[in-house]
Amino acid sequence: MEHTRSQSLALLLALACAAPLAQAAPAPLAPLDAPRRAVMNTPHAPFKIYGNTYYVGTQGLTAVLITSDFGHVLIDGGLPESAPQIAANIATLGFKIGDVKAILNTHVHFDHAGGIAELQRLSGAAVYVRRPSEAVLRTGKTGADDPQAAMKGPQVPAVGTLWIVSDQQLLGVGSNRLQAIATPGHTPGGTSWTWEACEGTNCLKLVFADSLSPMAGPGFLFGNSKTYPAVLTDFEQAFSRLETLPCDVLITPTPEGSNLFERIAQREATPGASLKQPEACKAYAKAGRAALATRLAEEGPAR
Repeated sequence: MEHTRSQSLALLLALACAAPLAQAAPAPLAPLDAPRRAVMNTPHAPFKIYGNTYYVGTQGLTAVLITSDFGHVLIDGGLPESAPQIAANIATLGFKIGDVKAILNTHVHFDHAGGIAELQRLSGAAVYVRRPSEAVLRTGKTGADDPQAAMKGPQVPAVGTLWIVSDQQLLGVGSNRLQAIATPGHTPGGTSWTWEACEGTNCLKLVFADSLSPMAGPGFLFGNSKTYPAVLTDFEQAFSRLETLPCDVLITPTPEGSNLFERIAQREATPGASLKQPEACKAYAKAGRAALATRLAEEGPAR
């Protein structure tokens, strides 16, 4: 798995060019309809992940609360209809939505950023994102360079106060220090977040890694994109960054992406069991590389 960036990109392009000429283009991603939204928004009881870090999302969409005595951080907001449930989960844990001082985002698709505007209204928190995600959240309009831009799906509700963070910038809220890690590809502004959580003297590096899936709307070709020409380079950046991050506990925008519920259940069932999986981010990046290679092969030769 230790490729240079140029070697890995060359491998992906070679796989694309090796596909037969007659191969059909991959089916475009379908818009998120009401039944799928309902399933994703199925309620889930909140729980502690580790230390001061808690799961407050739904059955299908991750949202994470990182607490401190001087203000909390929330990462991702699910769907618009997820916001009341996320706020209720925060209250169930004994915390106040008004103590959330910062809302962060992995990527600006409707199912992970849709609830941010309402959660900001409820909490008064500032929202922190990388460019060009800032423009999407400010206007509510999907950027033309998003691989899913051609989908005729719902838009993200526009948010108020926004702050732009840069790659590797540290964000301090209370006693917490979170670092923004640029992991573009799934969207141009895709961002992973890393921080340390402790239980007593035992501290772990937690990574909320953005999606690495090559999912697209009609007409988008990862091997030859006119609207997002840097998509392959960006994906390789994301894979490389996640491979090299200190990563004891992996969290992803959907809980099944990191088998989070199963890992929590195993910890609860086995006294002394640990959530620590130091190779999890590397495995996640490896799976992302494989998915992109498959997608390129399905697209056929670049044209």
